[in-house]
Amino acid sequence: MWPYPKVVAHRGGGSLAPENTLTAMQCGLDYGFRAVEFDVMLSKDGVPVLMHDPDFGRTVAGTGSVATTLAQDLLQMDAGSWFDPRFAQVHVPTYEAVFLFCQAHQIWMNVEIKPAPGFEQETGRVVASLTQKLLVDCGAKAIPPLFSSFSFEALEFAKEAAPEIARGYLIDEFQSDWHDALRTLEAVALHTNQKHLTPEWAKEIKSAGYGLFCYTVNVAERGREILAWGVDGFCTDRIDLISADFAIAR
Repeated sequence: MWPYPKVVAHRGGGSLAPENTLTAMQCGLDYGFRAVEFDVMLSKDGVPVLMHDPDFGRTVAGTGSVATTLAQDLLQMDAGSWFDPRFAQVHVPTYEAVFLFCQAHQIWMNVEIKPAPGFEQETGRVVASLTQKLLVDCGAKAIPPLFSSFSFEALEFAKEAAPEIARGYLIDEFQSDWHDALRTLEAVALHTNQKHLTPEWAKEIKSAGYGLFCYTVNVAERGREILAWGVDGFCTDRIDLISADFAIAR
């Protein structure tokens, strides 16, 4: 049900590096993580880049948005100073660059498809199609990622473009139609907020034959608790406190 790593570095380096950057991926690797989660959305010209927020102002200074900015301009933007001035030369990376980095270091990826509003279909299709091509280019040793998204529509189009790449459906709180959504998407897992998970719901998900992944666990005690409920894996910002082998070592 869950053949993937159990502890995943959130947005690459968790709380130790500027999120969704190659620097963050290297940070996670330096801490022993060969499993990362990150967010992908499209530039104005349809190039997948790593970004969580559709609008600038948090990790990229200024005004504007990803969906209205060309990739060549996005890739020059400072994506590190918000975290620490030492990272002023860290830029927004393309999905392709991060994908190739992860493959080179045998890092498994939870690729969250994060469409800007109104770009759900296109984002799902483009990310899935590019992933399919990159897997072929990387050859037999390539590690297929898992797609996840809060956007049902984006996952539908990812499924249509690359049905062989596994999918996990993201929801924040309990939804009565979660099982129907997973069946329609032919998803392998439900991803949900650990804050709203209960032992009863965890049992229901696992009994239905699905993997169960949670975000974002930053306290070891909570990690142990939900793993005891049957949770298969979780991502963490505290890669300095919760090790990559936490689930095994516990």
